[in-house]
Amino acid sequence: MILKNDKKSKIKIMTTQGCLTINRTVLRPIDEISAKRLYEETQSLCVVPMDIALEIDTLPFKMTRAMMCEVAFWAQNQPSYKSAETILKKINGEGVAASTIRLVTDYIGKIVFEADTLEANERYAQLINTTYTKDKKGILYIQTDGAALNTRVRDNNGSTWRENKLGMVFSSDNITKRMSKKGEKINIIRKKEYTSYIGSVDEFKKYLFACAVRSGYGRYQTTVVLGDGATWIRNMSDELFPDAVQILDLFHLCENIYEYAKAIFKNDEAKYKPWAENLIERFKNSETTEALAIIKPYKNRKLPKSVVNLYTYVQNNINKIDYKLYEEKGYYIGSGAIESGNKVVLQKRLKLAGMRWNDRTAQYLLTLRTKFESGSWIESVVNRIAYYDFTNDKGAGVNRVCGE
Repeated sequence: MILKNDKKSKIKIMTTQGCLTINRTVLRPIDEISAKRLYEETQSLCVVPMDIALEIDTLPFKMTRAMMCEVAFWAQNQPSYKSAETILKKINGEGVAASTIRLVTDYIGKIVFEADTLEANERYAQLINTTYTKDKKGILYIQTDGAALNTRVRDNNGSTWRENKLGMVFSSDNITKRMSKKGEKINIIRKKEYTSYIGSVDEFKKYLFACAVRSGYGRYQTTVVLGDGATWIRNMSDELFPDAVQILDLFHLCENIYEYAKAIFKNDEAKYKPWAENLIERFKNSETTEALAIIKPYKNRKLPKSVVNLYTYVQNNINKIDYKLYEEKGYYIGSGAIESGNKVVLQKRLKLAGMRWNDRTAQYLLTLRTKFESGSWIESVVNRIAYYDFTNDKGAGVNRVCGE
């Protein structure tokens, strides 16, 4: 293989300390035989010694690994790629175009998502054969919920909306109690882990299970699963966490009670409000039999599509509504934490005015959002990229193909 000096070209390399401009000597094959051999061995059209010295020759962008992580950090942390461009220019003194920020973020998000997928599949494959030792006191909480996300792809019904499923896991070890100015008790969750997946529950459950295991599932004396009563959540919880105490979120129950009461009493507040409040009080006191007796006369009423049949809803969750017992044991009975999670993970970054996403782009960005909001950015993103082998990555090689 014979190479020749071509010409010096100036390139800009982004680092976490700012932009570095250098001259580099490009070596090109002298004949077709050398060109063919070089490409077969390196998948490159030329050799750039300076890029090799700076260790960016096998990286997919003209920036260091640390800079790629910083670009992805601000992309997931700011309300738009354009905002990330602005803040990166202020920090580094040299701009990275919003279009490049998007490409880098997709690239980093894809690497992290695929690593999560590998772990999720491995964990789920071990689900049946895993033996747990409950050596930790306290409670492990698992909450999950779904929220719609607008995409650019229409489904068979013509809709561009997809459901993002969000999981959240935390333990009683990481809950701090304090009093508000009004004298009310407030619980502060100091540490939690999120997982997010756009797609079917058959796939999402694998990510949730892996998240739960990382957070200590199987080691805590008690596991509590909180949900809104959706069938997919009940079935998933039965499969993944058969030993868990499943609780129907009290807020969702109250919300459905009021909507049902409004429907059957035709929005007559003088009738529906006391009826609903009496029913809620019954459920809070675990007077389930009495509560069902109050609902039963109305169970066959025709309802608007947006209103659930309360009698059926309660029957489907009959073993998840012993609220008096739950409170005596000190369990959470509300899923406010996961509702808040939907806002911080999904809404404030991916559901701003006019936003529509490609399915994969949204998934990669959401994966990065969960790492940031879980407090695991260094461990899950920076450290992973620091040791990632780009040489075998089909997407790598941008720097290895000469271009001025």
